[in-house]
Amino acid sequence: MKRREFITFAGAAAGASFLWPTLAQAQQPARPVIGVLSGLSADTSAHIVAAFRGGLNASGYVDGQNVAFDFRWADGQYDQLPAFAAELVRRQVVLMVALDSMAAVAARKASATIPIVFATRGGPVPLGLVSSLNRRDSNVTGVAFFGSGSSLDEKRLALLGDMVPNAQAIGVLLDPKALAYASERRDVQEAARSLGIKLVMLPANSEREIDAAFATLAQRQVRALLVTASAYFTWNRRDQILGLTSRHAIAAMYTLREWVADGGLMSYGAILSDIYRQVGVFAAKILKGATPGDLPVDQASRFELVINRERAKALGLEIPRKLIALADEVIE
Repeated sequence: MKRREFITFAGAAAGASFLWPTLAQAQQPARPVIGVLSGLSADTSAHIVAAFRGGLNASGYVDGQNVAFDFRWADGQYDQLPAFAAELVRRQVVLMVALDSMAAVAARKASATIPIVFATRGGPVPLGLVSSLNRRDSNVTGVAFFGSGSSLDEKRLALLGDMVPNAQAIGVLLDPKALAYASERRDVQEAARSLGIKLVMLPANSEREIDAAFATLAQRQVRALLVTASAYFTWNRRDQILGLTSRHAIAAMYTLREWVADGGLMSYGAILSDIYRQVGVFAAKILKGATPGDLPVDQASRFELVINRERAKALGLEIPRKLIALADEVIE
């Protein structure tokens, strides 16, 4: 080969080698995008997102490798959820995952074709997400963990009564803007009637209203409180509520262990890591070709009682042996 010909050939080869990575990347199929919708914030949801990713990872789906995420966080501004859901529909995500009840309702209204997997505290049938738990008639499935319900509320009230046996009444903090407010109010009232417990109902959905609710408890000398399931309470006003229970020396029962880990007295409810891992499992099955109608709505099957011994001591309460025996964990 002549020198001029060799130089031309080498230059062409070098140019081709430079293009090979670009061409290879162009030929790779685009990673499927999962739209994740939540009324909460990224910071407060880190642990549930980790559980969700774990469910996907167990089936071989890893973010950045063979799947991608598009997160939309409303940061407590729930009225933004419909617009966020519409954006995900326009992006043509292959799947929408709704991390809370209001996000699930927004996603359901935004699309009747894109598969949707939800996690919701309320019943998915009353929320209009599905027609029945075992249906095969929609693009929606998921996991329901009931934050309330007469049987759960009866259990919580009974456990709180064991912790504070001299309580003349129990306060109930409710979120009037929660989707399940009416049913939660009814359920806790039914539970109290069956136990013969007097209730002080305290609807609140702002910092000022929560302050006022605790002022009412102090005025009526109510020393026991049930904080009902509410994303707003748990993720937006947890520090405020915990601070007020401490300031007013109120023994409070919560629906999730996250409250107790942050210094609350006791909780009885579903295990969030279980719930959101199963959401990831459902998402993986859909990515592999299942339709939501093939996946009946799952329900939480494990519940835990968690007690904070330090908080009990600060309140001057001796944890009954019965509760210690029943507790899944006593935080020291």
